[in-house]
Amino acid sequence: MAENRPLIKFAPSILSADFSRLGEQVAEAAEAGADYIHVDVMDGHFVPNLTIGSPVVAAIRPWTNLPLDVHLMIESPERHIRQFVNAGADIITVHIEACIHIHRVVQQIKEAKVRAGVALNPGTPLHAIEEILPLVNTVLVMTVNPGYGGQAFIEEVVGKIACLRADLDAKGLKAELAVDGGIDSVTAPIVVKAGARVLVAGSAVFNSGKPVGEALARIKASVQ
Repeated sequence: MAENRPLIKFAPSILSADFSRLGEQVAEAAEAGADYIHVDVMDGHFVPNLTIGSPVVAAIRPWTNLPLDVHLMIESPERHIRQFVNAGADIITVHIEACIHIHRVVQQIKEAKVRAGVALNPGTPLHAIEEILPLVNTVLVMTVNPGYGGQAFIEEVVGKIACLRADLDAKGLKAELAVDGGIDSVTAPIVVKAGARVLVAGSAVFNSGKPVGEALARIKASVQ
């Protein structure tokens, strides 16, 4: 009997999309079989880059029924959760490094009736999220240092992904293990083998020189 393959979900990141036709690109990703639309929010402080805010989330909301996965790479994310929820976010992920009181922030997200995620940078050890792990819906492991799209995958993080997968399974926790950074048809099989179940990909989907559907299909095929 063939071994059961894990269900892998795909979350194209609009950070690398063509913003002159953003709604259309979101719709193309959805039509190509995306499971989530990943929205990277950066404030120029927590990370060096400055990107979009809640108005862009509100603008793309009518273009898809897929869950909008809003990744807040910002200082004091608790100040902005409500506006992103009102804009149409379905999942809000905050960085452990940006939250002094992470339990309070996760509670705030859940009280807003959306799913809560916690992210950690490549240099942050897993024990930093140990206490919050049972309370979140998603754990996002960064496989690049956050701030810019198109960065090279950090191979040393693969061991962290495997350790987290083992920990989630051992404790019977249902949080989705997502990875973000340098994900393409080469690195996707590596992180899936380590235990990732949600793959966030930006440049490989929207900036590959191929149609969005073809680019996403290539990544999907690499893990089948």
